Amino acid sequence: MLTVYVDFKSPASYLALQPTLALIARYGVETTWRPFQTVERDVPAVKAVEEVGERHRRVRAQSERQTHERYAEVQGIELQFRSPPTPTDLALGALAMLKDAQGPFMQRAFEAYWSTDADLNDLDCVYALLAAVDAATDQVSEHALRNALQVSQLKAEDKGVVDAPAYLIADQIFIGRQHLPWIEEILQQTPVD
Repeated sequence: MLTVYVDFKSPASYLALQPTLALIARYGVETTWRPFQTVERDVPAVKAVEEVGERHRRVRAQSERQTHERYAEVQGIELQFRSPPTPTDLALGALAMLKDAQGPFMQRAFEAYWSTDADLNDLDCVYALLAAVDAATDQVSEHALRNALQVSQLKAEDKGVVDAPAYLIADQIFIGRQHLPWIEEILQQTPVD
């Protein structure tokens, strides 16, 4: 059993999607997708006079964005960064509430955020995503979505999740897609029932 934690506004989560899906397909591993609310920051603008700390944050953010762009280019993905990044709380809450169709919903939500500039914090948009995967929208209110996200977030943090993407397998937490080879090694050693 593999649990994958994602945030739709996280470029690292989006870039991990295809390699993670490929790994899941190779091993036929049962997977649960869970939301994890990250803090995404915009690249700060250059100031005429910058303190050392401000310059460091700006250069680090620029470097991180360039790294994401390089990985996206390798995967043939065009990233449309928003300035500033917009919240995805309601869509994350929907992912937390879903029992079935987690994978299709999650893939559609990523595509909506990164390719069509959809507002994943808009209830109508979330309803449309849910309807697209034949998930019921009755009993789905803004309050219920926010509550589901909050509960899921606390559970994830209790397990040691601090960022997304994160992977829980064999009682181990791995933060970041760079651990996929290690996760694959665990899957290779796991007997199939």
